[in-house]
Amino acid sequence: MQIRFRSRKLEKQYTNSKQAEIVYGEAVARKYIQRIQIMKRVKNLDELCTLPSLRCHPLKGNRKGQWAVNLTASIRLIFTPEGDFLEIACIEEVSKHYDD
Repeated sequence: MQIRFRSRKLEKQYTNSKQAEIVYGEAVARKYIQRIQIMKRVKNLDELCTLPSLRCHPLKGNRKGQWAVNLTASIRLIFTPEGDFLEIACIEEVSKHYDD
């Protein structure tokens, strides 16, 4: 997949692990970078969904059209698939599950 970032801040957190650690802590920062690297290696959303450890799933309600992969038990990487074959992922945010 090709990866785009909704903001320069999200891109900087991917390219600079220290920036990610400051914002998310070491464990989430490590998973954030790992998950994006995995996403870059797959062809499209269908292939990403075949990787059970990511628990890639569509979101509902006001987030319909967006998808998430697990970073930790309660933290998700939210992205929007794009392109004719869903081969582009726009990284939207790192979010606590259900915002609780």
